[in-house]
Amino acid sequence: MLTTIAAGVALAEGVARATGLTPSLKWPNDLYIEKRKLGGILAESVAESVVLGYGVNISTASFPRELADRATSLETELGRSVDRPRVFAETLAALANRYEDLLGARFDAILDAWRALAPGARGARVSWSTPAGEQSGVTAGIDDRGALLVRCEDRLERIVAGELVWR
Repeated sequence: MLTTIAAGVALAEGVARATGLTPSLKWPNDLYIEKRKLGGILAESVAESVVLGYGVNISTASFPRELADRATSLETELGRSVDRPRVFAETLAALANRYEDLLGARFDAILDAWRALAPGARGARVSWSTPAGEQSGVTAGIDDRGALLVRCEDRLERIVAGELVWR
């Protein structure tokens, strides 16, 4: 879980260095500009390793027009073309830096940076499906391992995976 959290921070930092834009993060793996998705991260555990993939929308040519209200691109936000090699280089450099944080057990630095970039991690209404039925609550931040905390009536749920609907 912390690998995905660290990657989100790194991508937001890399995009900021390359473009001046500062994306926000939505748990666990999405980059946003306001309410439109800019990019995402996929992390898969393979044996004792993690394989990480990411994508950042550079131009609107990369997605259908019907997504325009839910997705955005760097070129749309900036109103100009983007130096793609610089975006690539800055995101890779930021990923390398945050990977060093993981290896050096600097988890607080990662979590603090993620919390600063993720305003929706507190106070947003969410719902999700479980074998017991639909659950819902209000986000209450992330814990020290990157799990999303959700206040549900009289209890605090710890979400580590799954599809959430953000309301």
